[in-house]
Amino acid sequence: MKSLTKYLTFNVPARMDFVHITPQVRKAVEESGVREGLCLVNAMHITASVFINDNESGLHNDYKRWLEELAPHEPISRYDHNRTGEDNGDAHLKRQIMGREVIVAITNGRLDLGPWEAIFYAEFDGRRPKRVLIKIIGE
Repeated sequence: MKSLTKYLTFNVPARMDFVHITPQVRKAVEESGVREGLCLVNAMHITASVFINDNESGLHNDYKRWLEELAPHEPISRYDHNRTGEDNGDAHLKRQIMGREVIVAITNGRLDLGPWEAIFYAEFDGRRPKRVLIKIIGE
C-alpha cells in the first residue's frame, strides 16, 4: 500500500470565497504514484470547507448569496458563539452546510471525477492562513 500526505495553505483575503484546488489535488495524486485508491481532501479549520461542484462563477455567486441568506454575518450579536469575543458564528454554520471534506476515487492513476466536477476550498472566515489536508492511499 502506498500513501501520501500533503498540506496546502491558503490565506484568502476575503471573508468568504472559493478557491479551485483540483489542479493541486491532481498533482498530489500524480506524486503519490497510486493507481487505484482513494483521495481525501479535508479542510482543517472549523470555519472552512472542501466541496465538489461545477467551476462556474455564477454558481459560486449563488452559493455565496444563499449561504449569506442562511447564516448572515451581521448582526454579529445574533450568534451566541460571538459572545466569546469572536465574530465568526456565521462561518461555523456555513461550514456545517458545505461540509468538511470530500473523498474521490483514484482510477488508473487519476482522480475519478464526473464531467463537470471540480474540487474547491471554501473560506468563510478568511484573512489568515488555514490548511487543507490531502491524504492519498492505495496501490
